This record gives sequence, C-alpha cells and structure tokens, in this order.
Amino acid sequence: MTLDKNPPNEILEESAPAPAGEKLQKVLSRLGVGSRRDVEAWIGEGRIKVNGVVAPLGLRVMPKDAIAVDGRLLKRDQAEEVVRRVLIYNKPEGEICTRDDPEGRPTVFDRLPKPKQGRWINVGRLDINTTGLLLFTTDGELANRLMHPSYQMDREYAVRVRGEVTEEMLLRLKNGVILEDGPARFTDVQQAPEGDGFNHWFHCVVMEGRNREVRRLWESQGLVVSRLKRVRFGPVFMTSDLPVGRWREMTQGEIDILAGEVGLPPVALPSMGGKTKEKLERQQRKTARPIDAGRGSRNKLNKTGKTGKPQGSAVAERPSEMGRKPVSKGRTSPGIAPRRGPSGGGTGKGGRR
Repeated sequence: MTLDKNPPNEILEESAPAPAGEKLQKVLSRLGVGSRRDVEAWIGEGRIKVNGVVAPLGLRVMPKDAIAVDGRLLKRDQAEEVVRRVLIYNKPEGEICTRDDPEGRPTVFDRLPKPKQGRWINVGRLDINTTGLLLFTTDGELANRLMHPSYQMDREYAVRVRGEVTEEMLLRLKNGVILEDGPARFTDVQQAPEGDGFNHWFHCVVMEGRNREVRRLWESQGLVVSRLKRVRFGPVFMTSDLPVGRWREMTQGEIDILAGEVGLPPVALPSMGGKTKEKLERQQRKTARPIDAGRGSRNKLNKTGKTGKPQGSAVAERPSEMGRKPVSKGRTSPGIAPRRGPSGGGTGKGGRR
C-alpha cells in the first residue's frame, strides 16, 4: 500500500511514475461496501484497517492488501464486482435513513431485501418527516456519481406550505436567498391546483441534497412546510402504482438510462428465476409494516385533480434542453418532467411530508 504525499503545488516531471495501487475508497465503492463519501467518512472515523493498521485518508491499496471494515475482513480474493442493482423505495413518514439507530427508531433499511452481493447504499437522504422517492443501489460508484454535484441530478418535491405565498416570495426563492450554510435557491417552482385557504401545494426543484434545504428555503420566507414529498430524482419518478412503504427493483433498461446520465456504461443484470421473484415478493410482504389508512393509501392526483393511474416505467431519458418534453422508450403515459422543471404531476396527497 502507498500514501499520496505529493504537495499540491509540486510540479511532477512527465517521466514520474503513476502512484501504485488504487485509492481505498474507490476499491470499497466498487465492491459495494459503500459510496465513496461513506467510505471516506469511515476512514476518518478509524473504522477501516489495511494490513492491521488504521487506514489514513489518501491510502492506495494493492490486490494483496488485507482490508477490514469494522473488524470484518473483506474476502477480496472471492469478491467479484458487485452487480449493479437499483431499488426505488416509497419512504413513509417516521423512518430514518441510517442502518442503525441508538433510539431504536425504524430505518429505511428494515424493509429492503438482502442482496446476495454487496449491500444497499442509499442515494442521498430524506429526513424523518419527509416522504417519497428514495433510491438504493449496490453499485458504490453509481451512488457516488448520482450524489456528486458535478453531475447535476436535480430533485423535485411536492410541498404543502401554510401561509400566504406572494409572487415576490417565489421570485426570491428562484433568484436565491442566503441560508445559514450559504446561498440556495429553487431552479424552478410552480403552484399546483390543489389547496385551500392558507394551505398551498407547490412543486419545486433543487440541484443539491443539502440538509433540509427545501424546508429551510420556504421557512426563509416566513412560511411553514406542513407536508413534503420527493417525487423525482434526476430521471427517476415516483409513480402512482408504488404504495407507501414498498419498493421495487428497476429493470435493466431503467438502470441503463440512470447510469448513462452519470456517464457509466451498461452492466447486465443477472437473470432472475420465478422462485427468486416469489421469494422477493414474500419478503416484501413480510417486512411491510401497516400504514395508517389515509396516509399513503390513495393514489396521487394528476394535474387535473383526478386520481392517477400506474405510469409504466419510472425512468425517462432526459432532454438536453430545459422545457422540452423527454421521450422514453416504452413509457405509456404522459407527465414526464423537463430536466430542471417540475413534472406537473400532482401532490401525492396520500403521504405525509
């Protein structure tokens, strides 16, 4: 193993050899142990050892090096690159986005099937009171790219706010306001037809995954967010046929579109026999805890206020220009959002935000 020690301003000669080995976080990400961001955090916490020594940031490893995470040795000689799998999960209110909670609260991982290879990595987080679309993958590199700001994966939310919303407020939210952790803004925000009195529904789009960013943006205008639901992540939509608290696995075509958005080549999924499918379905029924009636039992509303129908594929190929309607092979229903604009779908009023 080697450690990067070159000063940032040092000029290397063209003949200088490339550093030996591969960065530790990249190796573990590829094996599905976690995203690069996760692994870097674990290294900083001293949870990873290489050849019995706590690994420092910047460490490069060779194939023969022994890597242990939380005291468990990785069998690298038997480990193959993890198959790229992706789950779409409709998160209910009350679940947290960590694997373990000292307070014993339910987590989003409680309901997920156990993969044969690797582990599920959540693509971003939703706070305990936010519902809706959450992605999980066994591919650490895919997770890392989907979360990295340079790939500009926009997130769309349906939000119900309490209070009078003026055009001046909306203009400020789109132009940008200063929050405690820096400037923030909605790249687009549109009012939905639902709402009465001081309760108003909006669809808004952000380009980052900062902590409670959507709520804090609305609160900066003196408004109260009473419900918040994520309905889209990049090209992935929350369709009306996925109940609250349930998940489904993406198809090969959907995964290829998603991976292509962040510059990754297609990776073939393993074939799944009938018995395997039945086992997954039984596991999902077993792990699904009851959801209160009226909290996710109704389909979301479309733009006209009518109950939506199942929308086929949840993934759409996004256009290169904002405002153009995407075209997706095999998609059977309208309502696909432009790249950085609200989808025009309904509020998803069955779930709490």
